Amino acid sequence: MATIDGSQQHRALSWPIGYHQIHPDYSLNYQMNRFMTGEQSMIDQMLDVAPKIHTYADYQREFLALAEQALTDGRKLEAAYYFRGAEFFMFPTDQAKQPTRKRFMQLMKECRGVTDDLQYAVPYQSATLKTFRFQAQRPKGTLVMFGGYDSYIEEYFSTMSYFRDGGYDVISFEGPGQGAVMEDEHLPMIPEWEKPVKAVLDYFNLDDVILLGISMGGCLVIRAAAHEPRVRYVICDDIFANAWLCLQRYVGLTPAVQTQLSQLLQAGNASQVNALVEEQMQKSLVAYWGFMQGMLIMGVQTPYEFIQRVKLYHTADVSDLLRQDVLLLAGTEDLYVPLEQFYEQIRTLTNVRSLTARKFTRQEQAQNHVHVGNFGLSLKVILNWLDSMYSAA
Repeated sequence: MATIDGSQQHRALSWPIGYHQIHPDYSLNYQMNRFMTGEQSMIDQMLDVAPKIHTYADYQREFLALAEQALTDGRKLEAAYYFRGAEFFMFPTDQAKQPTRKRFMQLMKECRGVTDDLQYAVPYQSATLKTFRFQAQRPKGTLVMFGGYDSYIEEYFSTMSYFRDGGYDVISFEGPGQGAVMEDEHLPMIPEWEKPVKAVLDYFNLDDVILLGISMGGCLVIRAAAHEPRVRYVICDDIFANAWLCLQRYVGLTPAVQTQLSQLLQAGNASQVNALVEEQMQKSLVAYWGFMQGMLIMGVQTPYEFIQRVKLYHTADVSDLLRQDVLLLAGTEDLYVPLEQFYEQIRTLTNVRSLTARKFTRQEQAQNHVHVGNFGLSLKVILNWLDSMYSAA
């Protein structure tokens, strides 16, 4: 297995550097860091409203106001991020959700110069997969990428541009349970991620591709690559070897509650599982959001059904099927994923052609989930790895 250190010479990037303490709630604070330009003025505005935010309703009210003010001031990119921040904690019953989502998507297209001719609708079952393609003039290879649990494709326009400018044909899509495919087509997420990947590769007549999964996409990409021979290189950013364990960590379930849940699940006691989870949801903002969003994404009605579904999202049963060159990225202080899953994923990739692993640290401001705080560094690492793979081929 190869490793990468931080001393390599990387291409210059304009992504902001710094993970900021804006709000005392770790989940809200992460999203505030995630959806921002990095400008000090935006950080100051969020610091100013943070003391007013105690509930999701507070968060939505304050961020919608910041978005409108940013628009008035002509700061469209900041407005887009504020709209996305507000929409992130809205559920389908909220009448403001879809208008807010659409304003975010349109502003991101305007700010990133993305025109309609770059968008495709890839046929998939009874629906279509929302897809964008950014093409380099003389591409070294084709990179196919996707997110995970809660992202929109518009969040990745800058990432797509970066890899395109680095010499790669870049295709990004939303699959079942993601973005427009969930919101507009109402398709729930599936663990058989090779199915949407196959649809995209077939549509564009692709072979010998790079497959990049971001966030929970780090689980989906392993599952897809195990069954899709047209994938040559695999990039996991981050690691999600076991989504159920990650969810329990993220929503802050205590060891005692986790043990009780495990016993109830083994007994198949759905009513008591539902009661216990609903009790935790009343105690914690992040638990409420995590289970509500999860039920939406998986297309189920109860916590028990959701847990049964999310337990299907792991990589242990397919990791030994991979034969590709693989790059694993992880943050040492990821609020979603315990670091031991990074090592677990390394141990289970027993038959890959090559394996490269990179941890990101607090000293680099990239210690958190998908390296929010120094996202640009992770992109440099990926691009350097790809270039080294193609130069050695």
